[in-house]
Amino acid sequence: MTEHAVELALAALEPPARSPYLVVENVTKRFKDFVALKGVSLEVGEGEFVCFLGPSGCGKTTLLRAIAGLDIQSSGTIHQAGRDISALPPEERDFGIVFQSYALFPNLTLRQNIAFGLENRRMPRAAISARVEELLDLVGLKEHGHKYPSQISGGQQQRVALARALAPSPGLILLDEPLSALDAKVRLHLRNELKQLQARLGVTTVMVTHDQDEALSMADRVVVMNVGVVEQVGTPAEIYNSPATRFVADFIGAMNFFAGEIANGGEVHVGEVRLRAGRGLPADGVRVTAAIRPEDVRIIGADPHSDWQSANRVEMVVEHVEFLGSHVRLSLSHRDFRPALLVAQSSQELVRALQIVPGKPVEVSLPSERLRIYEDKAKGAGAHHV
Repeated sequence: MTEHAVELALAALEPPARSPYLVVENVTKRFKDFVALKGVSLEVGEGEFVCFLGPSGCGKTTLLRAIAGLDIQSSGTIHQAGRDISALPPEERDFGIVFQSYALFPNLTLRQNIAFGLENRRMPRAAISARVEELLDLVGLKEHGHKYPSQISGGQQQRVALARALAPSPGLILLDEPLSALDAKVRLHLRNELKQLQARLGVTTVMVTHDQDEALSMADRVVVMNVGVVEQVGTPAEIYNSPATRFVADFIGAMNFFAGEIANGGEVHVGEVRLRAGRGLPADGVRVTAAIRPEDVRIIGADPHSDWQSANRVEMVVEHVEFLGSHVRLSLSHRDFRPALLVAQSSQELVRALQIVPGKPVEVSLPSERLRIYEDKAKGAGAHHV
């Protein structure tokens, strides 16, 4: 499959445009002298699954709590379904929330936990009972309704917490790191279940996570945050393939970085190495950081008929060969790329066929369309996709 065909296939996977359901506009949150959110603006479409992703302390949980009304923003507005909820207390907002700790009542059965919010709304008993049974069936716990939280697993407890949040049929579901307390295998299984359930129900969902795999596999769109600002909003494919800032490039997946300078109106000079880098670049003489993902570093000889063989060829030396099961990681050195090593990801078959071992010279191609160029002059400067 050609690269153009791959891009078309990825575009076909992108979610359709949706009308805005949740609108956050210029939201700032201060805790005394500390500014946790700095003029954040974004829109979440109706029925969309959006993940707030970023490192600890980036502001993602603070933003979720502002949307929920648990920590009212210092300035800015929040609208849900066309209604201004900026100053409303949590109980007057239309959402269900699931926390990392589940927050189930230990002295109530699963049925009673799910029914708790409905009883507070004074719904008829028969309607409550029918809704609880419907939700137990929905999350696959119909036979466990009589049990107490201590009698079921962590993954099952998280399903009960989700069922309780869904019980009043809210327009918005908020998930605060809902899977982080589970072990890896259960987390992987439950995130697939959660995504399928959300798609089936069509409920607008916002999830906070620091796990990039979780965000990329579950979200329709990802909001990458850092130190209180939004670095980039996009589909998982956009975030991974076209990171808008160096922070996003470094935070999402693995990335090679190397310093260079723009010259000749379309080249990046890395020492004596000359790399063609397309259009839309900074002016000649500007110091930049070039970036390329390990899987985009091509080993010459892998496919003698490919047109990328002639592009940006660099001869390097294999320093390390690391077997990782599904693939092999090669660490490559070059005097102009020091002190860092260039990492390439390859298949076992290719490594065997080319007899790649430590100390062996290899020639690689760094395709210009896979290079990202970031100006060094300003922290968080934008990228140039070349």
